[in-house]
Amino acid sequence: MSSPPEPCLLIISAPSGAGKTSLAKALVDTLDHTELSVSHTTRAPRPGEQDGRDYFFVDRQTFKSMIDAGQFLEYAMVFDHYYGTAKKAIEEKIAAGQTVILDIDWQGARSVRQQIPGVRSVFILPPSRQVLEGRLQSRGQDSDEVIARRMRDAVEQMRHYAEFDQVIINDEFDDALADLGKIALGQNGAIRPNTLNMEALLDQ
Repeated sequence: MSSPPEPCLLIISAPSGAGKTSLAKALVDTLDHTELSVSHTTRAPRPGEQDGRDYFFVDRQTFKSMIDAGQFLEYAMVFDHYYGTAKKAIEEKIAAGQTVILDIDWQGARSVRQQIPGVRSVFILPPSRQVLEGRLQSRGQDSDEVIARRMRDAVEQMRHYAEFDQVIINDEFDDALADLGKIALGQNGAIRPNTLNMEALLDQ
């Protein structure tokens, strides 16, 4: 892929297990002048994660002090931990000519859209509930109880897909990545889940 004609802010949201983080990282590897925003979080690092590369890991007191100082573009509580995007870092990267990808939930996306005109937003959907649950189970990191909770939360998150500019179904990874690259480059219109049974995805 070639570099974007101009820097932009691209929001990517999805339920846990839909593959948004893998797609975002792959996009950075294939698209010039593109990088992931590094969020702050109060959760503990997972095996292999590094401070400053995957997240800025901070304690709750530090995070709340940053909230009080108005340093976040968006922040939210997810699975009992805070996550937030620092305003200054985003502004500096875009000013330097970088396209910045925000890997955030629908609540954060709503907040960012209200504050920054021209932001692009994409929601990633799984091809089915069964595929989503299988992806969560294949991680081997969570108990059955946690997976059930993540599935319930996933359904609630997916109800907000229509708030986004484009929707991509992550069935075949390479196809989803190609669609995401086109969106980042501003080369196509909305991708809607016309072939997806949304009732089956959203039915509790």
